[in-house]
Amino acid sequence: MKKESEVLQDGGSTREGTTHAMFHRILIANRGEIALRVIRACKEMGIEAVAVYSEADRGAHYLSLANEAYCIGPAAASESYLKTEHIIAAAELGNVQAIHPGYGFLAENADFAEQCRDSKIEFIGPPHEAMQKLGDKVAARKMAIDAKVPVVPGSDGLVETEEDAVRIAGKIGYPVLIKATAGGGGKGIRPAFNEATLRTELKAASAEAEKAFKNPGVYLEKLIEKPRHVEVQVLADQHGNVIHLWERDCTMQRKHQKLIEESPAPNLPQSVREDICKAAVRLVKNAGYYNAGTCEFLVDKDLRFYFIEVNARIQVEHPVTEMVTGIDLIQSQIRVAAGEELGLKQRNIPCNGCSMEVRVNAEDPEQDFRGCPGTITKLRIPGGPGVRWDSHIYEGYKISPYYDSMIGKLIVHKPTRTEAVACLKRALDELVVEGPGIKTTVPLIRKILDHSTFINADGDTKFVERTW
Repeated sequence: MKKESEVLQDGGSTREGTTHAMFHRILIANRGEIALRVIRACKEMGIEAVAVYSEADRGAHYLSLANEAYCIGPAAASESYLKTEHIIAAAELGNVQAIHPGYGFLAENADFAEQCRDSKIEFIGPPHEAMQKLGDKVAARKMAIDAKVPVVPGSDGLVETEEDAVRIAGKIGYPVLIKATAGGGGKGIRPAFNEATLRTELKAASAEAEKAFKNPGVYLEKLIEKPRHVEVQVLADQHGNVIHLWERDCTMQRKHQKLIEESPAPNLPQSVREDICKAAVRLVKNAGYYNAGTCEFLVDKDLRFYFIEVNARIQVEHPVTEMVTGIDLIQSQIRVAAGEELGLKQRNIPCNGCSMEVRVNAEDPEQDFRGCPGTITKLRIPGGPGVRWDSHIYEGYKISPYYDSMIGKLIVHKPTRTEAVACLKRALDELVVEGPGIKTTVPLIRKILDHSTFINADGDTKFVERTW
């Protein structure tokens, strides 16, 4: 464990009179855009921030904005950002009261949450018991049924053998979806349209799940054809209060990775909006969950919705919810973890205008989204009314091959969806990210925004893959 003196910066002590005195210092167990986002939230709350970094991230500009920064290992995430003992050691050296995990890495690791609390360090997230229940998709499915939340028809639990899978698929009908019970990010998910592909893909999905999550367990669901992906942001405190912050539509995606997110979901009747949001609140209450979380649903062509999973953490796309509600979700997470009540009533949560977010990834869409690491030699950041840019990059920044390829999030907020799309196109025209070998997903995003299917909000989760 090394303390990097050249990136330390004294940001001063906690402001007197703050209502968040329980946490004077918070460690951010993450990197890049989300680390910077949490540092900013801490500063606005008068809380000192302690950052961690791998050798690959040494010298990143956002580290200088933290009060302290500790090197936690080599470039590989398995030797740094996923090393729980290194994170805990940094937290103890930094004399922090809490750890914010961001998203990805250890954010949904129930064992890590338990280790933090065993070390007398608060984990800014849900209790590990709720994480264990909801992090396992089979267990979450059972909890949804208990909460009278609709679920996709499927197996009652894990599928143990090929013959079990064939029998269940025959009962619910093809096509089916094989899904890993652990993890996320599209890993361990395979469609099967007949018995032959079911047998083959069952083994492949299980092997992929074992490699990604150290858990080979898979289950079956009916494949809902041409669904929309709609998710509900929830907030819950430690006093039994649970609210929703309306819904986001994340239908524009490829290989289960989201490309464009927006709130509110377009072409969703108000009665369906209210029902899906109430269902999310019921599920979270039943789970004994607190802090921020997202309940994800599929919506079919007949506007029936089905619960699929809970993301027990802050989401990449949380800014669109912040823009339409005016609520800072990171600060809300910190306050809940400190034991404060939400102080928000459901009837007072607005959903003003329309917000959209696009993920800017250093990938080449023409080469099956191959990652494009390299040094940024020219960067122009968009601005103007209604535009927000969440990113940690700068001219001279080296995009690493070791981590996720997302280098920024472009968010817009306007009174109507039509105005939001126009603003987003204008902002994308302003954005420039250049460097040797660097390509981004921006050209593909532009094509999607211009397509009549997107304009009419008539797409489904496979639209991008079918069209491009």
